[in-house]
Amino acid sequence: MLLAATFAVTAFSGDDSTIVSPLTSRPSSAPVTTTRPEPLVLATVGNLRIQSPVAQDGVTTVGFHGSGQGALVLQPVGPQANEGLLARLWHRITGSEHRGLPWYQLESGSLTTLDVGAVPGTDVYSPVDGTVVAIRDHIVSGRRFGAEIELRPSSAPSLVVALQHVDPDPALSVGENVAAGSSKLGTVVDITKVERQALARYSGDNGANVAIAVYPSATLGVP
Repeated sequence: MLLAATFAVTAFSGDDSTIVSPLTSRPSSAPVTTTRPEPLVLATVGNLRIQSPVAQDGVTTVGFHGSGQGALVLQPVGPQANEGLLARLWHRITGSEHRGLPWYQLESGSLTTLDVGAVPGTDVYSPVDGTVVAIRDHIVSGRRFGAEIELRPSSAPSLVVALQHVDPDPALSVGENVAAGSSKLGTVVDITKVERQALARYSGDNGANVAIAVYPSATLGVP
């Protein structure tokens, strides 16, 4: 089952109050990053921890939005950069502020897709330990823009972690075991020429990113 329609490109429709984060000041000319990412968890789903697929010095911005196509709700790790003023004050008063990379909510509603901003050509690594279960062309307007890569995480084998906007490494194959942060999946593809990315509002560039969502394996027909 193709995932081309499941990662919805959405516009932000919430509060405009923002916390200035180190990520938002990165210039659009940030260098392509080829180093491996340090273990940095960006989101969780139950006991599944999704690490950054990109080295931290190559991350421009992190955002979450909905897909509405059967993806599971993600729990962001880190402070919400565009959280409302009252909510920020409450977290400070109660001492419940989050640590980690700041992230932006790109639309109201459920958060089922994680966008990790990075310039095209940046190396993308596996966000989980697991196995490659599918690699298929990602087609937009009749043109190929990288691939959709599906991983079965070893810590949650009933789920599938799906990535888009990635040009797969020629050596990557279905059935291959991958390790979080050390197994290269490919490089970031520039999808922004055919799809406007909501992340661009906060990234200081055109919003190129790796998109990640998690599905029950039965939803995708993965045995």
